[in-house]
Amino acid sequence: MFGRKKRQPPIPCDIAGKVPVIRSSICTGEQVAGFKDPVSGKFRELMLIRDSDDLAEFLSSYQIDEKDIQREW
Repeated sequence: MFGRKKRQPPIPCDIAGKVPVIRSSICTGEQVAGFKDPVSGKFRELMLIRDSDDLAEFLSSYQIDEKDIQREW
């Protein structure tokens, strides 16, 4: 009742040819994980990152290695 909501299954996303990115806000520190198309520059937001558990869930859901993630501000 008063806990965190249950985790949703990962959003289906075609990640072929896309770069995993974490966008961070300079002002608020909010972080959003998603994939960026290197050709068009469009970013698809998939998950809000609140702590290291959320980051680990994002990495395992999309089979990504942490060293492959780019950060943008």
